[in-house]
Amino acid sequence: MSSALTDLFPYPIVQAPMAGGVSVPQLAAAVSEAGGLGFLAAGYKTADGMYQEIKHLRGLTSRPFGVNLFLPQPETADPAAVDVYAHQLAGEAAWYETELGDPDCGRDDGYDTKLAVLLDNPVPVVSFHFGVPSREVVDSLHRVGTFALVGATTVDEARAVEQSGADAVIAQGVEAGGHQGTHRDNPETGGSGTGLLALVAQVREAVSLPIVAAGGIMRGSQIAAVLAAGASAAQLGTAFLATPESGAHDLHKQALTNPLFVRTELTRAFSGRPARALVNRFLREHGPYAPAAYPEVHHLTAPVRKAAATAGDAQAMALWAGQGHRMARELPAGQLVEVLAAELAAAGTALAGLSGYPTGGGAR
Repeated sequence: MSSALTDLFPYPIVQAPMAGGVSVPQLAAAVSEAGGLGFLAAGYKTADGMYQEIKHLRGLTSRPFGVNLFLPQPETADPAAVDVYAHQLAGEAAWYETELGDPDCGRDDGYDTKLAVLLDNPVPVVSFHFGVPSREVVDSLHRVGTFALVGATTVDEARAVEQSGADAVIAQGVEAGGHQGTHRDNPETGGSGTGLLALVAQVREAVSLPIVAAGGIMRGSQIAAVLAAGASAAQLGTAFLATPESGAHDLHKQALTNPLFVRTELTRAFSGRPARALVNRFLREHGPYAPAAYPEVHHLTAPVRKAAATAGDAQAMALWAGQGHRMARELPAGQLVEVLAAELAAAGTALAGLSGYPTGGGAR
């Protein structure tokens, strides 16, 4: 990674931008103050809401931070399939005494307006999810002194990121919690993906861009592993979800280590796009029937998810979590960064101790 970018954060630790109210200014500030790179999630917010959070964050820290944007989505959903799913969810809405949301209330997430705000009020880093920004967008960010990072889940996507002129690619393995950042949602491959270590190694050989590795990382030793595989930094989401600074609902935080939720699964149940969540009742009952329709399904289920959270029922919440969720630690975010950095250093020392390990010659 370019020295100018790495100089922004002393430790190779990036806090993932988790949309839906998790990545609040307090969390990003704590991570940045401790030597990582904190992130705000602009997804599902208005442009003014994003701007207000940036102002709040700047009042908490003078350290560099990032903001994440969702790319506008093409109109590929089958309206009839969305209608069928809405009919299936009618009982959920009635149970939680709410109405289903309007599936057609917007698909661009205010992208152009948010981008305009970030060009008028530049931040150190902007990252992109669900696609690749145009070369013109990346160049405009560079002109105002902002680094551009773009997510990828395959080698082909990483090549597209490189062609955009971005400063780094965020290689997201299938272990990652929340939405898979595929550039196009292919219903035929929605339940599959490449593991992080394999993806980092493949991307390293395919592009010359620096790599930020994301997906299931919960310990400093895992950061050491992705660095050894060719990454320049690691992005952690679920690891920070349980911290007191996180804006996640308490039920969501508790569910990470609750024995009632033993595994995660990629599902379209809550949003219409593949996303990894703890398996709960809603996911089990509706996941098999959810159409490939983002953000229509996201809008449709939003009132039900909110009502379930208000009612204290985790069984109908979108409990986003990576595969390493049982390793979550309820530490303050700044302390967690320090612990991860110490674990990374210890892993490096352990690897250095293996430098004399015999190679070649085969077993005897």
